[in-house]
Amino acid sequence: MNMTALNTAPNFENTDDFYAALLAAHDGLEEPEIHALNARLILILANHIGEQNVLEQAIKTAKR
Repeated sequence: MNMTALNTAPNFENTDDFYAALLAAHDGLEEPEIHALNARLILILANHIGEQNVLEQAIKTAKR
């Protein structure tokens, strides 16, 4: 079992560009559509991460 630790340090370039793109993706959507988009994005990124341990660490960190 791979026990990779969750990386919470800044780990990507152009954070402002990402944030702007994320906000733009929500433009014109109603609240249920926003929730659906966010859920799909989470599942896509969780699939990319692919490690249950890391995903559980992320959930715990997000709940704080």
